[in-house]
Amino acid sequence: MRLLKRTALLAGAVGLALAAFGPAHAAGKHLTILFSFPQMAFPFFVHMDAAARAETAKLGDIDFISSDGQGSSPKQTADVEAAIAKKVDGIVISPNEVDAMAPALQEAVEAKIPVVTIDRRVDKVPGLLAHVGADNVKGGEQQGLLIEKLFPKGATVMNLQGQPGSSPAIDRNKGLHNILDQAKDKYKIVFEDTALFQRDKAVSVAESALAGMATPPDVIVCANDDMALGALEALKARNLNGKVTLIGFDALPEALAQIKAGNLTASIEQLPGGQTSGALDTLVSFLRDGKQPAQKITLLTPIAITKDNLNQAERLNEVK
Repeated sequence: MRLLKRTALLAGAVGLALAAFGPAHAAGKHLTILFSFPQMAFPFFVHMDAAARAETAKLGDIDFISSDGQGSSPKQTADVEAAIAKKVDGIVISPNEVDAMAPALQEAVEAKIPVVTIDRRVDKVPGLLAHVGADNVKGGEQQGLLIEKLFPKGATVMNLQGQPGSSPAIDRNKGLHNILDQAKDKYKIVFEDTALFQRDKAVSVAESALAGMATPPDVIVCANDDMALGALEALKARNLNGKVTLIGFDALPEALAQIKAGNLTASIEQLPGGQTSGALDTLVSFLRDGKQPAQKITLLTPIAITKDNLNQAERLNEVK
């Protein structure tokens, strides 16, 4: 019931959150903005890049610089430092590791370059303009609530966690445990390890875990869809496809297609396009109009996408 209520409230919640950013701004002062991604090998960030390009085109008169951290905090730090040296007008960044990227973002703040973080929040740097993201704790809770709904009498769970040190991985895991730990006697996590948000890593981790179990778990829950798709390969290799509930996170088009086909039970929609447009609107509003954001932290509430509500997925039109 809690899950259904949250789902029903999504449209209103998202509308209110995005309303805080104000209207899109017409072309005015010419701007140069760096949009820094942690790793473009992930489809999630490719989609964010495309959404950012579309939003800057709509806002007008903006030079958009896209940088790929390649999964390396030193590389992403160098990208930010190069942007500071270039004297860009503003920075939007999803940090590879929040603590490792804090010094570079502090440099930007000291250089009076406004910074908006997206997806991954950096709490240790005072003076950041804003953060726009999904509430990853609530996203993890959605996974837990769905497990409760599907297995009211209890379940055994394999938990594939994301990249250590990244705030989404930390928060999603926290949210999942917030729900399942309330009834540890019913919901038993029989295996828990990181697969680094990577599909190939998830294949090997899941295969190894399944090989060591006398009976497969009722559920495999993953902190992103790449890992869920990797776990799906491991399940297929052991003829367990369709016999184990599989839950991902991100609602990627490939995952949505697998939900439609019945191979993936669910994924968590965190509205990356909404995050991206909100971050850019917040930054451009400040740079062109001097408008401070109505709130420093804006978090959109994720929802669980299943076969029953596929129409609520942001990227459903990309499913082939």
